[in-house]
Amino acid sequence: MEILDSGGVTMPTENGGADLDTLRHRKPRSDSSNGLLPDSVTVSDADVRDRVDSAVEDTQGKANLAGENEIRESGGEAGGNVDVRYTYRPSVPAHRRVRESPLSSDAIFKQSHAGLFNLCVVVLVAVNSRLIIENLMKYGWLIRTDFWFSSTSLRDWPLFMCCLSLSIFPLAAFTVEKLVLQKCISEPVVIILHIIITMTEVLYPVYVTLRCDSAFLSGVTLMLLTCIVWLKLVSYAHTNYDIRTLANSSDKANPEVSYYVSLKSLAYFMLAPTLCYQPSYPRSPCIRKGWVARQFAKLIIFTGFMGFIIEQYINPIVRNSKHPLKGDLLYGVERVLKLSVPNLYVWLCMFYCFFHLWLNILAELLCFGDREFYKDWWNAKSVGDYWRMWNMPVHKWMVRHVYFPCLRRNIPKVPAIILAFLVSAVFHELCIAVPCRLFKLWAFLGIMFQVPLVFITNYLQERFGSMVGNMIFWFTFCIFGQPMCVLLYYHDLMNRKGKMS
Repeated sequence: MEILDSGGVTMPTENGGADLDTLRHRKPRSDSSNGLLPDSVTVSDADVRDRVDSAVEDTQGKANLAGENEIRESGGEAGGNVDVRYTYRPSVPAHRRVRESPLSSDAIFKQSHAGLFNLCVVVLVAVNSRLIIENLMKYGWLIRTDFWFSSTSLRDWPLFMCCLSLSIFPLAAFTVEKLVLQKCISEPVVIILHIIITMTEVLYPVYVTLRCDSAFLSGVTLMLLTCIVWLKLVSYAHTNYDIRTLANSSDKANPEVSYYVSLKSLAYFMLAPTLCYQPSYPRSPCIRKGWVARQFAKLIIFTGFMGFIIEQYINPIVRNSKHPLKGDLLYGVERVLKLSVPNLYVWLCMFYCFFHLWLNILAELLCFGDREFYKDWWNAKSVGDYWRMWNMPVHKWMVRHVYFPCLRRNIPKVPAIILAFLVSAVFHELCIAVPCRLFKLWAFLGIMFQVPLVFITNYLQERFGSMVGNMIFWFTFCIFGQPMCVLLYYHDLMNRKGKMS
């Protein structure tokens, strides 16, 4: 603040906090009736007017930028303590700096699009409500009463017993770690025993599923649980081996590393929503029972919505289609595109139900603190970004137990990436081919096809920007890839059943 001692005039500061009314309308001290300033004042009247106009202009500009619609006529304020008499004067410039339109390419990602998102949601609800009503009027109610459970579901009891017996394998792995801790067995024997345990854990459920005439949903559930337990067992064995190596090394990076085995920590790990073992995890302070109840209610609602779409839309489309690789090409493209929308809805609901609702419910019940089960994969700039963000438990397992171990053994980066996708492709094929009892390798080839797409979309991202790779990801994965796999497996399964009958 600048103060003129002779005249007592107070000039405004940068924030516009000076008393403009006092500055403009204050009567200067004068010994004569014409209102002239006394001789002792060194500031001229023109200088005062220039400073006042500059202050008013600066304050008005700040008021215009701070809140153009917040001027209160009664109080005379706009954002701050600004007199309404001095705002929006005709002489004040209305255009002060270079600006972009909100939807221009340079500024579109700097704006909030919450209103447009709400519009899209409203339009999506309206359009799909009309389609649901049209479907019900045309085909009627297609959902069977035995959709969730029927008398034939009782024949799946061997798979249920197999699920319960999977707990034997973590106990076997714990026994092996206990023996090596007591120095009863050597390190090579430990590795061989863990290999036997993990291989048996996979082959036993595969044998049970292939031998029993079970439903597809029951088989998929068992194989998913089998893959999860296998990944956990590998992480448990690999992590304990690394801890033993660090604890026994003379130049270990962390001197506090010590090897110990706890059945409680293993039991918590087998139930926790993670695939990477560690002796302790970050924990949340308490269980929010009301929050769990709300998430569980959402889980029931969205699971029912998935069942409705599958029975009411996907099943009729698939049953009324032909093999996509046999016959008319245009007909196959039309079936794939028609199936893509309901299939996309089911896939999004599946992601929301499992990765957001179920894993968060499980984490809350176990007070598991790290809830980063996914990232913003919908903004993936390439196929590689998508695989790094959409399934964080599997991604962390791959990085920890496949990718970086390969790099530490001087395996180049590209073969390490291919090996990680190979492991993922094998388990995708197991989860689909074994319940279908059909080994056509469509799921395996679909995952391995992602490898060239990773490098192609990375190149396009660097060359043309992020949106090109994002659109290619959506098209190849959701619009084309998944519906094509559904049609291929369905018709190959129907052909196999026809030959068997």
